Amino acid sequence: MGRIRAIIFDLDGTLVRYRNVEFESSWGAIAAAAEKQEESEQILRKFLPRRDAYEEWVERDAALLAGITVEEITAKIFPPPYATGAREAMAVLRGHYIMGILSSGVDLVADRAREELGLDFSVANRLLIEDGHFTGESETIVDLWAKADVMKEIARQHKLDLSEICFVGDHMNDVPVMHIVGLSIAMNPKDEELERIADYVVPDFTTISQIMKDNM
Repeated sequence: MGRIRAIIFDLDGTLVRYRNVEFESSWGAIAAAAEKQEESEQILRKFLPRRDAYEEWVERDAALLAGITVEEITAKIFPPPYATGAREAMAVLRGHYIMGILSSGVDLVADRAREELGLDFSVANRLLIEDGHFTGESETIVDLWAKADVMKEIARQHKLDLSEICFVGDHMNDVPVMHIVGLSIAMNPKDEELERIADYVVPDFTTISQIMKDNM
């Protein structure tokens, strides 16, 4: 393994852990804040097994928000509930690595986390907003089942070899990403295969700084 130059984090269930919603996700938290949790979970159950229909899934979920003010939602979901030790780990690692977010979650939360944690970039799916309201439209940037393809594009943009990247994730859709990077960390993993293939398995962020020191 070569020297690690970048650390890229999954968002939902990894950096940010929203309680009482499926996958601790930003999608679930936003739906709950909009009082659309039941409808959103019905969509999830319908589309999760269909790996060819993720964009339609995103469109259906986004449509639940049409006309709702962004302020109404952000008042309920912010500040984001960061995982244990996340802020402290970022403070230690910042300036030593390129750091960013790669997520099939929502840009509203990913961008907030990027700003508050001092990260270099965030790549996530977009909920479209006009005049302070959700339009009910979306833009799929990171397909749940194609994160590895987006990781390759991030590496290209930042002039990184994949072997120079550490990825931190928690769920089954992170498995393909972990197969292609130089260092992988399963954070509070929710999938047995992820736990099996990761270089490290940790319950939270409190040991991340030491892991990165050991791999410098």
